[in-house]
Amino acid sequence: MLQADTLQRSFDAFRAVGPLDLCIGDERVVGIIGPSGCGKSTLLRLFAGLDNPTDGTINLDGREIAGPREDIGIVFQEPRLMPWLTVAENIGFGLWHLPQATRESAVSAVLKQVGLTDFADALPKQLSGGMAQRVGIARALVLKPRLLLLDEPFGALDPLIRMKMQDHLLDLVGDDVPTVLLITHDIEEALVLSDRILVLEGPPARIRRDLQVDLPQPRRRSSSEFQELKDMLLGELLPRVAL
Repeated sequence: MLQADTLQRSFDAFRAVGPLDLCIGDERVVGIIGPSGCGKSTLLRLFAGLDNPTDGTINLDGREIAGPREDIGIVFQEPRLMPWLTVAENIGFGLWHLPQATRESAVSAVLKQVGLTDFADALPKQLSGGMAQRVGIARALVLKPRLLLLDEPFGALDPLIRMKMQDHLLDLVGDDVPTVLLITHDIEEALVLSDRILVLEGPPARIRRDLQVDLPQPRRRSSSEFQELKDMLLGELLPRVAL
């Protein structure tokens, strides 16, 4: 479904990504973790079509990603809502080309999906952090993307709300999004949500470890199997210090 071949991205003499090869097939959620500065966000921008590779190619369903596409949605750490628009208007902003009745129906459906029907006419300043992030996710979901990219989507939330949003995310995407690519610094978040986890090292960003997470959903954070995987991934990320 999503394939990168000998992918590279350089900025003058500095290489931020690659060469990197990756194939994502029928996995529902693929988490990408790695130390700060290893190239995770640069890689996500390449998958989103917001940046172009220096070398190599990225294909989604056999079509090269060479710029932003309507079948790719993206959610950033900050919701980036337009403060002068209501919740409903923010969600429907990318549907301006559709007839009004079709647009309103799509927005109404996704508002119900994220539990914000009663806040359709609210302005962003009237929302809590978790609610604002749900609007950001709804804005991506309303386009029914083939691929949803999440860049630290809950990083700005307090720990309790973050855990609730993690548990709620899989219900939000439902059957509407075939594949989710999650960039996160949080090992536990990656384990809670992902069917597969890629551990990056870098720069330049390369895949250090490719792990299938064979734990049933919903994940029990306190289980011994969960903790074993968490400890193993922590060991992959910790710097190796010579004694």
